[in-house]
Amino acid sequence: MKVHIFTGPTLSAEEGLRELDAMYRPPAAQGDVYHAAQEEPAVIGILDGSFEHVPSMAHKEVLWAMSRGIHVFGAASLGALRAAELGPFGMEGVGEIHAAYARGDLTDDDEVAVAHRLAEGGYRPVSEAMVNMRETLRRATLRGVITEGSREALIQAARELFYAERCYPAILASGRVRGVPEAELSALRDALPELRVDVKKRDALAMLRLIRERIASGLARKEVRFPFQHTDAWASITRRVHERAAPIPDERRS
Repeated sequence: MKVHIFTGPTLSAEEGLRELDAMYRPPAAQGDVYHAAQEEPAVIGILDGSFEHVPSMAHKEVLWAMSRGIHVFGAASLGALRAAELGPFGMEGVGEIHAAYARGDLTDDDEVAVAHRLAEGGYRPVSEAMVNMRETLRRATLRGVITEGSREALIQAARELFYAERCYPAILASGRVRGVPEAELSALRDALPELRVDVKKRDALAMLRLIRERIASGLARKEVRFPFQHTDAWASITRRVHERAAPIPDERRS
């Protein structure tokens, strides 16, 4: 079965191939899912997506793909967001981040956003996702490295940073200004290599494993209960896809 996976800073194609034999594509921008669906794969999995410098992936693309019998899964980043929004239409979400969005525990898009390098830089992230910071600081509190009050102060410091500027050195510096004890900041700095949690990657791998299991158990053609509406907006998207020669930005963000 043909499988397309959109990924970038969350999980490299090399890491993905160790879990699932698939075609690994760059972070999805507008039109990319539509384009992939034209190849009629059995499954499309969405982890990362591009925005800011290019139009982001449209919900209509997922609906169109599913209406053509393609299973669409999402997790970790943009995929988790879209799966929470399109779950009632049949998109399948995987992992803790998707579950948190679906429950309403997470509401902001920038919880999963990171700045990253381009393809030639391996989509290497250059900032840290808020969801990863939350879990890492929670773990530090459970281990007694920092107190609950310090955790809350550091979470707030991270929330007030632009997503592309979020990194541990920045929140440690902000924590000092906010009165977090120096001993705790020093202990946290020393423990970060061992404490750091990558929830996004964990969820991405869970999605690949689920797709592999579903294929192994025999995956029938996707069936949906909605009629796909060919709106003017959809016609505009598909026309741009066929005509586009998208400029390449200096840095994409997912």
